[in-house]
Amino acid sequence: MGQAQKDYDKLHAIAREARHWQGVSELLAWDQETYMPQEGGEIRGEQIKMLAGLIHKERTGTKFTHALEKLIDIESGTIKADDLAPNLQAGVKAWHRDYKRETSLPLSFVEDFALLCAESQLVWRTAKKESDFNLFAPFLERIVDMCRKKADLLGYKDHPYDALLDLYEPDMSTKEVDKVFAEIKPAISSLVKSISNTHPIDDSFLFGEFDKAQQMSFSKLLLDGLGYISSRCRLDISTHPFSSSLNPFDHRITTRIDERSLMSNISSVLHEAGHALYEMGLPAEHYGSPLGQAISLGIHESQSRWWETRIGLSKPFWQHYYPFLQHHFKGKLDSIPLETFHRAINKVAPSFIRVEADEVTYPLHVALRFDMEKALIEGSLAVKDVPDAWNSKMQQLLGITPASHAEGCLQDIHWSCGAIGYFPTYALGNIFAAQLFDTFESIYPDWETRVAAGDLLFVRNWLHSSVHTHGRHYGSCELLQNITNKPFSAKPYISYLGSKYTGIYELE
Repeated sequence: MGQAQKDYDKLHAIAREARHWQGVSELLAWDQETYMPQEGGEIRGEQIKMLAGLIHKERTGTKFTHALEKLIDIESGTIKADDLAPNLQAGVKAWHRDYKRETSLPLSFVEDFALLCAESQLVWRTAKKESDFNLFAPFLERIVDMCRKKADLLGYKDHPYDALLDLYEPDMSTKEVDKVFAEIKPAISSLVKSISNTHPIDDSFLFGEFDKAQQMSFSKLLLDGLGYISSRCRLDISTHPFSSSLNPFDHRITTRIDERSLMSNISSVLHEAGHALYEMGLPAEHYGSPLGQAISLGIHESQSRWWETRIGLSKPFWQHYYPFLQHHFKGKLDSIPLETFHRAINKVAPSFIRVEADEVTYPLHVALRFDMEKALIEGSLAVKDVPDAWNSKMQQLLGITPASHAEGCLQDIHWSCGAIGYFPTYALGNIFAAQLFDTFESIYPDWETRVAAGDLLFVRNWLHSSVHTHGRHYGSCELLQNITNKPFSAKPYISYLGSKYTGIYELE
């Protein structure tokens, strides 16, 4: 073993310790959203703050710094250990990028922000339950202020939002995301207008009384089919569905059960399982290094939306699973043919809740949040005006106005987590997934036949070998180019939506 490899292994060992602490912090956050008693919140916030400080020290301390600078020039980013394998060099460059970002943030800032977010999530949960934005507003004020400061500390070229977006999608800038929305919004608006002129699809049978236990039972059936390994994974309930991976052998997803809606839980489970499958597919031997991490939140979202929409809303998927669904809810769907069911779950109609929005209008929800986040960070929108601005944009983009804060500006957990800059990745994920799916379909032209027979593992295996196994060896757009032999483009996404819904609605 050469010296460079020894130096790399030493750096990896140090970074792995920080990742262990991060796993502990994520476990506390998962518990806070699932099983923690209500009165445990105050001290839990202190615990999360303490761990955030420990993790920051591990990733910026003398021991890590000395190990890193043996492999790369800290100032210039030039690799010193050029005899390392290309993937390990890519890992070192990613470590260096993370290090520069981490060292831009003072320890006190990291700790204070972690504490604020832990406290804010508890307040948001109460505010949403009571549909009272005023309860949450003081915390959002502080989060926005700290995010502005974070942007200044991290640095940016054109817009302060760039610094925050970079935390979640390094390949994109605010200007580039603006261009993406400028391209897809007219196409979506035109499609929505065409659909609105057709006869509405009846989806009333998807709403009624659907037993919670039976919904959970069906969810586990789906997870088994996806290869969500029960010895490594959990499924639980939370206010807002999420996925959390504590280490390569401990993955947890949550769902939200609405006993009045059949598809709400199914969509959530498929979505969060997509996130977990990505994390499960990352190479365990690189745990603690960038090569054992997801590329970006946009690529992460491509995996969740892949399973939720491209597979989970497809007719072949339900050719296999619909009989099982009918069995779980005897008497509810007996008289509903598969064709009718498939059209119903793909119904397009403006709705208030993003996570339950149809495929066509979904990006408009993301555009709304992206515009509001930019305005909050640049100071052109005050926190006190968020509810009115939200309702105005909802009316402008979707033609509907929320009746309450709970179905409007309080519906998402992200702002309470301090995750401003995250939302654009939801739209980018759909676009990434469409481009990836075109290539997948060219390799497996018989995919519909195989999925209709209940075979989902070949889909998972393709994603694993094409996307998951690389970790952060490549950037998101570089990975897309490698897999599809085409540069990043929204055209496959626009084409997919147009083709699918022209068929479902029999548009001219």
